[in-house]
Amino acid sequence: MTDLQVARPACQGRRVVGSLALVCAWVICACAPAWAQNRPNATDRAATKAADRTAVRTGDYIVAIVNQELVTAVEIALRTQRAREESARLGVKLPPDDEFKRQITDALIDERAILTFARENGARIEDPELDRALQAIAAQNQLTLDQLRDRLKAEGMDFARYRSNLRDQLNVERTREREVYGRIRTTDADIDRYLNQQREAAALEAGLNLAQVLVSVPEGATPAQLSERRAVIDRALARIQAGEAFDLVARELSEDSNRARGGELGLRPASKYPDLFIENTKRLKVGEVTPVPVRSGAGFHLLKVLSREEVDLNKVTQTKVRHILLRPSARMSLDQAKAQLALYRDRIEKRQTNFEDVAKQISEDGSAAQGGDLGWATPGTMVPEFEEAMNRLAVGGLSEPVTSRFGVHLVQVLERRRVDVDPRQVRDQARNALREQKFEEAYADWVRDLRSRAYIEMREPPL
Repeated sequence: MTDLQVARPACQGRRVVGSLALVCAWVICACAPAWAQNRPNATDRAATKAADRTAVRTGDYIVAIVNQELVTAVEIALRTQRAREESARLGVKLPPDDEFKRQITDALIDERAILTFARENGARIEDPELDRALQAIAAQNQLTLDQLRDRLKAEGMDFARYRSNLRDQLNVERTREREVYGRIRTTDADIDRYLNQQREAAALEAGLNLAQVLVSVPEGATPAQLSERRAVIDRALARIQAGEAFDLVARELSEDSNRARGGELGLRPASKYPDLFIENTKRLKVGEVTPVPVRSGAGFHLLKVLSREEVDLNKVTQTKVRHILLRPSARMSLDQAKAQLALYRDRIEKRQTNFEDVAKQISEDGSAAQGGDLGWATPGTMVPEFEEAMNRLAVGGLSEPVTSRFGVHLVQVLERRRVDVDPRQVRDQARNALREQKFEEAYADWVRDLRSRAYIEMREPPL
């Protein structure tokens, strides 16, 4: 197995692209798929079958045949060992040995089913595209293509096999994108619900300024005290409804710390107000007052909307963003990818290097040549984990390592802007976001379907 970093090319139509999602949650290193390893080719498979009959390879045997692909005991042992090492580093508790071995075996069977489907149904990866991918791997490892070939030979890997494995990998990724997204259906009703949720979420972050008149009610108040307090707030409401200025009534009667300001609570994101205040004022126009007193644990409130930022989904905030992407592999675990990016993050922050140079040197994404620049991102165009991290950053901010189904990212925000968006584009963005939300479930369904249709023969260990 080579220790070269292996860049995986971008899938068509994706802004952030990458490898297959984990098939088994317990298998920490299942993101190093079998086709990225020293997988047998057709000649090797025949030889392995012969070895199964003659027991040439002591200690190894076929555990399962999936279509025409083999899952061997040695492969299961290696995958199990890597998973245990990862789990120990991450402090993850694994299931009992028998159950864990079954999960590892299931994950490898799933990978073989995906691989054979991609070979039979995927688009052909033409040689020029494969050559570009090999050149990208060589450049990432600071080698020429000839040096890459020599390095592989020195490590005992046949270059033709390496090239064949990479072709399979490209085919698998492209087939996955096509098949899984083809299964996802979004209706107009789904889009309407999503946009309503977006409006509600945006409204919670929009600026809101309220004023109040508070008449407090002591804890454990008697019915008489409660009646007296209610009479005070009712008189305040009657004066306001009769045309008296809200701020004057608040200065005279309100029993909170804002009375000197006419009860004004201040402009803040709506989410910073109590839910009770939001619920009772969301249908009020600017300048209107709650028609009846609002009861809380503190007492009775009259609330007035002084100002409210309007929510317009046809205006969106776009983010100019760049990233560095590392993909876990058989030689670089998820934990190691995170640690490597954390190290680079520290060096970038200390100005020992710069983001653009690091992206060009190590990023395993089509944006590497541009220093990781992904351009202007509109909400819904990135995978959720990436977008959430991006949205939390200030301009110039640099994220901690962020894990998505495509690998581990280091994200930096360069600029932000507000732009007008055509209503049809808003719906397209909503459709894309819904597709991303549904991807993992659709992927799992696809794998289950492939497995149900695959020829799977389980073998008993030799005596």
